[in-house]
Amino acid sequence: MKRQVIRVEPLSSWLERWKAPTSAVTRHGDTIYVSGFPPFDPDTGEVVDAPIERQTELVLEQLKLCVETAGSSLENVLKCNVYCTSVEKFAAVNAIYARYFPKDPPARIFVNVPAWPGHFDIEIDCIAAVLQE
Repeated sequence: MKRQVIRVEPLSSWLERWKAPTSAVTRHGDTIYVSGFPPFDPDTGEVVDAPIERQTELVLEQLKLCVETAGSSLENVLKCNVYCTSVEKFAAVNAIYARYFPKDPPARIFVNVPAWPGHFDIEIDCIAAVLQE
């Protein structure tokens, strides 16, 4: 079985504008892998310089768009990796994250990272199942 690259617009185009050598989503069998994204402004594609709560909302909305475009949903997310520039932001990130995964949340890790080549504080990637009907 071959790996399938799934374009997710406008995110895939924004990644290309950044010259990021990555795909928004890849699929193999019934599993999808969603890349982490910076908090893109949904209107302009520019990275948003905003409080961590807004950044978290944006990256989770982008993650939701990716899993849904690939034929899955947030309810079928198996694992999330949260990368954040400060452990002090843990509680604020959790408050927003819990709104997107209110019941039976997926497995998760929260990793403190020093920085990215851009002014933002969070990325979240995930692995999700695609359920056959």
